[in-house]
Amino acid sequence: MRSIWNGNISFGLVSIPIKIYPATEDHSISFRQIHTRDGGRIRYRKVCELEDTPVESSEIGRAYEDADGALVPITEEDLAALPLPTTHTLEIEAFISASEIDPLQMGDAYYLGTTGAAGAKPYTLLREALKRSEKVAIAKYAHRGRERLGMLRVVGDTIALHRLLWPDEVREPAGVAPKEKVTVKPAELDLADTLMETLGEVDLNDLHDEYHEALEELVAAKVSGTTPTAEPGERPAGAQVVDLMAALKESVRSAKEARGEGAGEGAEGGAEEEEAATVHELRGRKKAPAKKAPAAAKKTAAAAAKRGGTKTAKTAKSAEEPAGKKQTGTKKAAAKKTTAKKQTGKRGTRTAS
Repeated sequence: MRSIWNGNISFGLVSIPIKIYPATEDHSISFRQIHTRDGGRIRYRKVCELEDTPVESSEIGRAYEDADGALVPITEEDLAALPLPTTHTLEIEAFISASEIDPLQMGDAYYLGTTGAAGAKPYTLLREALKRSEKVAIAKYAHRGRERLGMLRVVGDTIALHRLLWPDEVREPAGVAPKEKVTVKPAELDLADTLMETLGEVDLNDLHDEYHEALEELVAAKVSGTTPTAEPGERPAGAQVVDLMAALKESVRSAKEARGEGAGEGAEGGAEEEEAATVHELRGRKKAPAKKAPAAAKKTAAAAAKRGGTKTAKTAKSAEEPAGKKQTGTKKAAAKKTTAKKQTGKRGTRTAS
């Protein structure tokens, strides 16, 4: 691995000779620009405007353009003469907790290695001190014509350097958040929590660049002269206004099916059961107690019952009595008719004899 910076770590009066190595790499496939009509290569050449001729990299310097458009040359000697102690030194300024650093400031990552046996002991000392303190070191260093801010932390047995943006280089998110005032219901938050739990956690090592793999297959097919077999992916649907609760429930259902939970449930019954399983009761809320009649209403009803009790009983009695009398009268009349019939029959029998 090729180093990109040589210098020293200044840790108080301790000096540690180091080299900086890139900790990351880009795995993307590089393309060249061509003329689509004839396939000719398109190249960019650096040309001097005064001579109208290409210029080699060794002949190219830097200059500052002022407000009038005039170019003021800045040489390497000018930059080397700047009174910066960090020109060849990574100067540790302080040790802080990693949680104090805004992730928006995090930039490129590098590994720090030692240059020779003399740096092994102080390098190990700094590494172990960082481990035991559970802190990170904040340092300043000069790289590519400017002073930079960095964070040193331990990765395995190595000290890593993360380039940090200066605080004033981080923009405020003014005007980015939605301007519309909306209210998120507790039930929607509960469903969002359920969706997060259903999706679960993931080992980042299990994730891979599917687009890169498909691109490699496409390039390999083109090189071999065969027809690419990759099927086009689904185009994402445009933004639609949907019922948020319904979308959350459907998301939970889809996530469970992807994980093999609740799959195979077909009809409406299965869908209803799944929805019931995914909707949680609102946290911190209790079921509303059954409404009780006010005490005043109860007293009024009781008083009314006492006042009207006697009347009601009398009314009921009077209602029952006529009915009883009618029934008794009817029975007596029926009995008289029966007796009369019997007597008439007896008389008729005697007359016939």
